[in-house]
Amino acid sequence: MTSAVSLQQVSRHFGSVKAMDAVDLDIAPGEFFAMLGPSGSGKTTCLRVIAGFEQPTSGHIEIFGETAEGVPPYRRNVNTVFQDYALFPHMNVIENVAYSLMLRKVPKADRLREAGKALELVKLGTYGNRRPGQLSGGQRQRVALARAIVNQPKVLLLDEPLGALDLKLRESMQDELKVLQRTLGITFIFVTHDQGEALSMADRVAVFNDGKVQQIGTPQDIYQRPQTRFVADFVGSSNVLSPEFVAPLTGENRFASLRPEAVSLTDPATGQLTATLTAMNYLGPSVRLALSCNGTHLHAVVPASNTIPALGSKVGLSFDKSALHLMEPGV
Repeated sequence: MTSAVSLQQVSRHFGSVKAMDAVDLDIAPGEFFAMLGPSGSGKTTCLRVIAGFEQPTSGHIEIFGETAEGVPPYRRNVNTVFQDYALFPHMNVIENVAYSLMLRKVPKADRLREAGKALELVKLGTYGNRRPGQLSGGQRQRVALARAIVNQPKVLLLDEPLGALDLKLRESMQDELKVLQRTLGITFIFVTHDQGEALSMADRVAVFNDGKVQQIGTPQDIYQRPQTRFVADFVGSSNVLSPEFVAPLTGENRFASLRPEAVSLTDPATGQLTATLTAMNYLGPSVRLALSCNGTHLHAVVPASNTIPALGSKVGLSFDKSALHLMEPGV
């Protein structure tokens, strides 16, 4: 099957800075694909290379089997939704959505009809006559989405489109984006630095750091089976354990990841390990505990309904051996 987007050893250099360094990606048609990483990791540059706003220094790009490097953005069957939405303030909503159709010289009646359909898809069917300044942040984001899908692109690129929204609205829009993607059946490529956003929305996630892809996998793979210390530490919150700590437990001289929620408190006499409770943070339904175990700092997350020992207490730590995920070898 032809990939929706394929990157083969794609690099983008700015002088001595390698914003992308030999990136390989294959994104399937109809997939919701997230590119996750901290600022400066290369994820946005990768999106811009796919969109055509940047040209690769080296490597090969295909969009549905067609070579894309050297092809300008307007000739690629992709559209981009930006974080700032970039709506025209002097146009009303339906004119904003229909603008690209106007540039393609689609007859007015037809473009207004298609724009109206796009607004219905994003639940703004009655907002066509309003100006962007009369809309909330979430509504402006929906208008930007409608404008991007009215051309029926094969690939929709989303550059941190929820970053400007408050937490509750962002969570609501995450659900709406997933429903919209399933309804349209087109490929979504979503850039974010928010781990929860990527894990909750995407079919697969690529984790970027220093211009390279550290790992590609399902959200479950990325979270439960990180391949590198960076992925374990960046995605969610993990105890990244040294080979010296891991070897007595597993016989392997390798780094390991142990998620805090996999650790239980027990009596010091019966636990697999003994630690000292050094701090605690109340998180509502759970409590995050900081622990010191023979000089290694660990975290555990336990239900808030549990009885928590006093700070400074000795506690036992227990966890299933399968929760200890081995990663790269020790140096």
